[in-house]
Parts: sequence; C-alpha cells; structure tokens
Amino acid sequence: MKIITWNINGIRAALGKDALEWAFAQQPDVLCLQEVKARPEQLNEEQRAQLKLPHVWNPAQRPGYSGVTSFYKQQPDEIVVGMGNDLFDVEGRVVQTVQAGCRLFNIYFPNGQRSLERVEYKLAFYAHLLELCDELHRRGESIIITGDFNTAPMPIDLKNPKQNEKTSGFLPEEREWVQKFLDHGFVDVYRKLYPEKVQYTWWTYRLNARQRGIGWRIDYFLISENLMPRIKDVIIHEDVMGSDHCPVELVLE
Repeated sequence: MKIITWNINGIRAALGKDALEWAFAQQPDVLCLQEVKARPEQLNEEQRAQLKLPHVWNPAQRPGYSGVTSFYKQQPDEIVVGMGNDLFDVEGRVVQTVQAGCRLFNIYFPNGQRSLERVEYKLAFYAHLLELCDELHRRGESIIITGDFNTAPMPIDLKNPKQNEKTSGFLPEEREWVQKFLDHGFVDVYRKLYPEKVQYTWWTYRLNARQRGIGWRIDYFLISENLMPRIKDVIIHEDVMGSDHCPVELVLE
C-alpha cells in the first residue's frame, strides 16, 4: 500500500503547472493533498479532468483558504469529513478514511505564525486531535496521521534551529504536542527509520531557500506503534517541484 501526502499550495495553481501528473503517475492507493485553497465547483472542466482518482474534498468556509482532499483507488470502508468540532471543521483541515485495517487522517494543521491567538488555536487543534486518537486507540483502531503538521519536531528537522526557537513551527510548546503524540502510542516513522538523515519538505519562497538547502521537515507520518512491522519505507521526494512543499510517500504492506 502506498500513501502520498503533499501540501500543494493551491490545487488550481498545481493543476496549471501539471504538478499533480507526477503524483497520479506514482499510482498511490491514497493521495492526501493539503492547502487546496478551492472548492470543487471552482475547478473548470479541464481541471476536473486532470483528477485521476475518486476523492473526498473538505474545503474551508473561507474562500481561497486551507482545505484538504483525499484521493483513493478503492472506496474506503468509511469516510469522515472533519473532527466533529465546529471550531476546527470550519477551516476544512481534516479528512478521515478507513481502509486496509487502519484509519488515515489527512490533515492540514493550523499555522501559528500570524499571531499568539493562532498559536493557541493550533495547540487546541493538537489537543482535540490527540483526545480523538486516544479514544480510537482505546477502541483498538490503528491510525496513520499525515499531512502538513506545520511543526518541525526536532532540531535536525530544520536548517537553522537556534535562529527559529521563537518562531511558530519550532516553538517549545508546539514541539511538546508532537512529543505527546509519541508518548501516546505514535511513531514518527521517517525519524524512526532514518534517525540521522537530514531532509526537508518545505522551503520558503524567499531568498532561494530551496536551492540553498534552507528548509524544514514539517510534512510527515505519525503511525500507531502496532503498524511499524508493516512499514517498508518513507520517501521524501525533495526533487519534485510544483509547490513550496514536496511530496512524502509511505510504503506499507
């Protein structure tokens, strides 16, 4: 089974660049897109024709903002749009699909860089998600969380950790929430497989950051511990263009 996650920074822009051709060519079982920034009806006929798989769309109420879409080869056993909390669901940040014995969360986590209020919103989002996942684990479900977490977990996960200690995305309180997920039965599967490897998934458009290798690893997979024996690999496709993020692929049995 192959799952690809990618923050595409606007699906209409990505389609205009033919960026999604690469993703569909990989023949993923599930393709999770974040920050689609559009409602389905805003795509024209030509754009809709480029969407090669059936999908479920969760747009934000606010136009041109946020939104996630999950594409799938086989119809999931269950589809849930959102997390059951209007405070977060109005921003179109979550799609859940259940198949192959696990629940997959496709998530665009809030970005806290605009204000302290947004940092608090982001932390509340983490808290609500963890509460939901704790209950799912208690029921015996296996979980995969993927998407743009908007938080680099460790100093190895960004080029300049010292300079960004007071920057949202690397604040201690944000990283503590990622650690809480690890303490509650999740594994950062890329870092588990590659403890010393330095790769990034996002680069600012400013100052040629991508070309200069100044990035952050903020797109990843957290999986339930009991799924680790099924994991074959995690691949960061840092050479794939089309967004300020790159795709990340999880391969499991």
